[in-house]
Amino acid sequence: MKIQGAEFIKSCATLDDCPPNGLPEIALVGRSNVGKSSLLNCLLQRKGLAKTSRTPGKTRLINFFRVTMNLNRPLSFYLVDLPGYGYADASMAQQQDWGRLVERYLIDRPTLQRLIVLLDIRRIPGPLDRQLMQWIETYRTPILLVVTKSDQLPRGRQARALEEIRSSLPPSVSHEDIHLFSSKTGQGREALLAQIVKILQKEPGENEQFSSRP
Repeated sequence: MKIQGAEFIKSCATLDDCPPNGLPEIALVGRSNVGKSSLLNCLLQRKGLAKTSRTPGKTRLINFFRVTMNLNRPLSFYLVDLPGYGYADASMAQQQDWGRLVERYLIDRPTLQRLIVLLDIRRIPGPLDRQLMQWIETYRTPILLVVTKSDQLPRGRQARALEEIRSSLPPSVSHEDIHLFSSKTGQGREALLAQIVKILQKEPGENEQFSSRP
């Protein structure tokens, strides 16, 4: 699938700063070191579009990227990079601010179509990850789970890592909705784009999750 255009629109400290509702939105959320910016750059094939940093926790604003895909007819939407959570140096006040900002986004953005929750293949989901997914469930926001940094493990160990992740998730999370992605090798990129298109176009099978299992 061809990305016709991708551009950074703005960073928003409050929901009032966000672009007016209009285009559908796909949002990404995950721990501060899970690789959201790298995934965005790989997915959109625009090096440096989303700023990456060696220092976790740099993204503390809501960042909007407008994407246009070249299909039978142009398809435009926002990819939304939500602030990372679990940053060790964040104060309690900062963590509370993060929660309020993301909560307002989930409640007040009717154009949100799907929330992509990112997990690191090298890390078993901890209390914060599980709490996030249970929290999201209360707002009935559809989620798609993507396991990043798959290149960090040999293919022979990826299946075991996925099983360990599955076993640690809340019972409400479907164990089939967990899939691999590597920003370094591009594993899972085409499948994720195809899934996003299905979600946005509401094609038959839109609830079938993309798969790039080892």
